[in-house]
Amino acid sequence: MIPLLFVACGLMLSGSARGETPSTEAEKPAETPESPEAHPSPISPGDALTSTNLHKPSFKPKPPPVVKDYQLEVNTARQLRRNKDHASAEKMLVRILDEEPPPEFQRATMFELALVAQEQMKLARAQQIFAQYIQLFPQDPTVPEVLLRQGLIFRQMGAYNMAIGKYYSVMNSALGLKLDQFDYYKRLVLQAQTEIADTYFVQGKFVEASDFFGRILKQNTAELNRAQIYYKLIHCLASLGKHTEVTTQARAFYEKHLDATEIAEVYYLSAASYKALGRTREAHAEVLRLLKSQASSVKTNPENWIYWQQRAGNDIANQLYIEGDYINALELYTHLAALNSASIWQIPIWYQVALIYERLGQEKKAVEKYTDIIARAKEVDDAPSVKTVVEMARWRKEQIDWRGRTEVAVQALRLSPLSTSGTNTASRTKP
Repeated sequence: MIPLLFVACGLMLSGSARGETPSTEAEKPAETPESPEAHPSPISPGDALTSTNLHKPSFKPKPPPVVKDYQLEVNTARQLRRNKDHASAEKMLVRILDEEPPPEFQRATMFELALVAQEQMKLARAQQIFAQYIQLFPQDPTVPEVLLRQGLIFRQMGAYNMAIGKYYSVMNSALGLKLDQFDYYKRLVLQAQTEIADTYFVQGKFVEASDFFGRILKQNTAELNRAQIYYKLIHCLASLGKHTEVTTQARAFYEKHLDATEIAEVYYLSAASYKALGRTREAHAEVLRLLKSQASSVKTNPENWIYWQQRAGNDIANQLYIEGDYINALELYTHLAALNSASIWQIPIWYQVALIYERLGQEKKAVEKYTDIIARAKEVDDAPSVKTVVEMARWRKEQIDWRGRTEVAVQALRLSPLSTSGTNTASRTKP
């Protein structure tokens, strides 16, 4: 026991000799327990100690987090919209928004959802979605385009002043775009300007529209559809009764846009302006150009050409007929009859041709044309107005035939008394 005490006393003495004060248990600092996660176990779950007294522990690894492909889902919804499956597209887009995707996919989803509503003519809902889009992403580079679409929807809704306000907002917001987006800015501003002009145009505010169209045409840009803008300018001038300007602008249009799809209507507007100015010969010449045109757009859009050919030809030919210019009227009617072989179109034209032959004293040709009309009577049983024309043709043919027989009879009467008178005189002179 002595050695142990000695050792203990020695230890105490050695501590006192160093000037250290022995501490008690109460003075020891409390140890802070550490969480198990702070020092993870180095033992792999597969190497854990097992025992027959216990069931073997089952270690189920946590599944990896599911990463959704939002881009694929947005693209799928976009394709559904393009395929006109709006119900499925809307359902998918709403589900994506409910999942609160990252901002870039939220923007794309909202944009598509607004387009779905617009294509379904749910215009108020589309406006609501676009307004929320701008509120959530006011600094996004796509804001000018969204404003432009809002303007187009307002115009569809008939809210023209609000539409024009949105178009001006497009130009103001586009000024804040970065320099690397300058071409995008120019295109947006140009489209906003044309939409302002179009909005005035559809309202019938031709003074404001013509002013905008004129200013737009002064811009030197390849992106502008100059033929269409030029045509709308001519239409405005015609509506304002500025017929001299119409004919001047029409000639310039022919030089620059001879193959434009709008040229058929420009021919008509020019011919109508010449007619309004009392320049019937120039009107006749314009219609002939329209009827004989070989522009490439005749083949690409034949229905449009036939419509304006028929309308312009009818208007000018009828005017020439009323004025007694039968030769030029006959030329136009002949071209018009060749445009369409349908009886409902051709029979009224043939009737006008026959009337002109009567006026020119060529009754034989008139009878031939009336006969052609009568032969097609069965084709117009379901068209009362054209059937009336057939009956008129039959009546006029009978009148010509009766007049012919009457003239023959009168001629015979004129000749018969002369020969009888001569015979009687001779008999009386005999002794």
